[in-house]
Amino acid sequence: MSKKQAPRRVGETEAAAYAKALRTSPRKLNVVAQSIRGKAANAALYELTFSPRRIAIEVKKVLQAAIANAENNHQLDVDKLVVKEASVGRAFSLKRFHARGRGRSASVEKYFSNLMVVVRERAEEVPAAGEEEKA
Repeated sequence: MSKKQAPRRVGETEAAAYAKALRTSPRKLNVVAQSIRGKAANAALYELTFSPRRIAIEVKKVLQAAIANAENNHQLDVDKLVVKEASVGRAFSLKRFHARGRGRSASVEKYFSNLMVVVRERAEEVPAAGEEEKA
């Protein structure tokens, strides 16, 4: 006897990838995630490749994992993939201290983030009944 299979968390034409405990604050990670939301997967990869932000390298790895999951696990067409969702969450924070003058100290929090990227297959565009194709 085995456990019942867990239901899919994403739709039939979607695939997801996760990254936990990324070493950056959620605010900084969300700036990079915002830049790829709603874009075609290959355009988002180009955007992340040339982004000057350090965390863009990790976001690119997660996006590539989501694309690979879509291709290998769910048999989706890679050329039609669009970034449906790029959600950022707060993980945990390391609490450290910083020595200050006159024997005092100040607390420093080092934030970590979680990232989830969902890609979906773009639906075929059907021309409207009244429009004709121009040659």
